Amino acid sequence: MEFDRLVRRIRAEFEEMPGLRLTLAQAARLWGLDHEACRAVVDALVGTSFLRWTPMGTIARIDD
Repeated sequence: MEFDRLVRRIRAEFEEMPGLRLTLAQAARLWGLDHEACRAVVDALVGTSFLRWTPMGTIARIDD
């Protein structure tokens, strides 16, 4: 799957589910990605200030 399309899909899932918080392992399983691909998508969304890492080690939307 094209990387940009994957980033848009995962961003949309966080927009549709306010309060969603996932560990990297949970996210990889949910989206059917290997760890490296999942990390790349999360890093891209963190880099655009859409997602953030929580103190608990989960990913969440910045505005949550």
